Amino acid sequence: MRIIQVTPSGQTSKSGNRTTANRWARIFRSLGHSVSTITDYDDRSADMMVAIHAWRSARAIERFKALYPEKPLVVCLAGTDINEFIHTHPKPTLRSMELADAMVCLHNLVKDITPISLQSKLHVIFQSAKPLTGPRRLSNRNFNICVVSHLREIKDPMRTALAVRTVPNQSKIKVTHLGMAHDGRSAARAIREMKQNPRYVWKGEVAGWQVRQELKRSHLMVISSRAEGGANVISEAVVAGVPVIASKIDGNVGLLGKNYRGYYPVGNTKELRKVILKAETDKAFIQSLAKQCNSIKSKFTGEREQESWAKLIRNIT
Repeated sequence: MRIIQVTPSGQTSKSGNRTTANRWARIFRSLGHSVSTITDYDDRSADMMVAIHAWRSARAIERFKALYPEKPLVVCLAGTDINEFIHTHPKPTLRSMELADAMVCLHNLVKDITPISLQSKLHVIFQSAKPLTGPRRLSNRNFNICVVSHLREIKDPMRTALAVRTVPNQSKIKVTHLGMAHDGRSAARAIREMKQNPRYVWKGEVAGWQVRQELKRSHLMVISSRAEGGANVISEAVVAGVPVIASKIDGNVGLLGKNYRGYYPVGNTKELRKVILKAETDKAFIQSLAKQCNSIKSKFTGEREQESWAKLIRNIT
């Protein structure tokens, strides 16, 4: 089968949407299909379209369904479409969802914010992550915290840096932040924070293998987003065996579970500082987080993601 995959992120992008598109392309090929991943739809024919982001890919979705109404269309709810644009740009976003024969979402709680009339189209497919090569190597000198987040307002990217500014002097906490600055102002803020905060280092955008290398040396990973569609970095941390501290938002709870112990109220620096220090100083607490993460590790395997796609494709073709 010939599949066209549309993503708003360009070929060289390291954004979550592009990373997802590249991984899914490999899955489709493993299932025996041919796939073209594009950013601008050019009216070409295919046996199926997979469109990532209901708003950003709205033109391609509308055009494909107009030209090939009998061909199956899968729309992936990537995050800002279902969390933001469904409110700010409801007409094109909802139109994409209505045209879809199936919708893929990336965590368990998307159904709660999806219009009732469209919920039957939803299929949860968890994003997989590659396991680490070799064992984790944890330092006794530092308590290393990894933040993998582009510098965008919705990610609340500096929250961890702010939280560790005033930890006790005896703390060994060091924060390494990986991710691209989306504008000069964000970059300047991170650079300024490094000068003021000796516990914080921003390394900018890096390749996927470098993220895994950072996870290998990390005692903890923090995700501080204000909204998420189901962040792949949680999959990466869990598969790597790195305990997670997460803002308590649907996109994180929908992956880690409602009973996970490592949440803090979104945007709350004081509470984040408290839970980070507890992870550093309370061995039983961080071990409990590691145990909870390990218990959901099987959700994020490549085999499970591929099986989920194989089942969905069988059901709609």
